[in-house]
Amino acid sequence: MIVLLLLGFSLIVAFELPMLVRKRMWRELSAFAVLLVVGFMLSIVQVLGIELSDLARVIESIFKKLL
Repeated sequence: MIVLLLLGFSLIVAFELPMLVRKRMWRELSAFAVLLVVGFMLSIVQVLGIELSDLARVIESIFKKLL
């Protein structure tokens, strides 16, 4: 399953990265990289079956305060 996850994220990078570099969109590239790494880490955690219930509560409380 982790191999499929790596393949999926590799395809996303292969599709998006050349355009961002070609157009010299450095800020967008850095935001893309940060979001990609965060998404990849959360996906790995989910595939490994690690429960993140505390993180969900923290995010929920932040949004409740904002709204």
